[in-house]
Amino acid sequence: MARVLLTAVVPRPRLWATAIVQVRRFVPDAWWKRAPFLPLPDPALSKFRSETQYGDPTATVTVDDLVVWLEWCRAERRRS
Repeated sequence: MARVLLTAVVPRPRLWATAIVQVRRFVPDAWWKRAPFLPLPDPALSKFRSETQYGDPTATVTVDDLVVWLEWCRAERRRS
């Protein structure tokens, strides 16, 4: 997922702030208190998101889908 995120975001500076906000929203609170001591999203949330988007909990997010989602997040944040 990290490679997809970097591939989607690095060439698009307009999405950097939006990506940072969304990554922070997906990382569980107090992640540093639990092994593996990395700011990784909850696996159950990742499975849920994959299942609702692709119909398959094991599907991986594509770069294009991630860009579309970040653009939508950016537009929604600007509207409010």
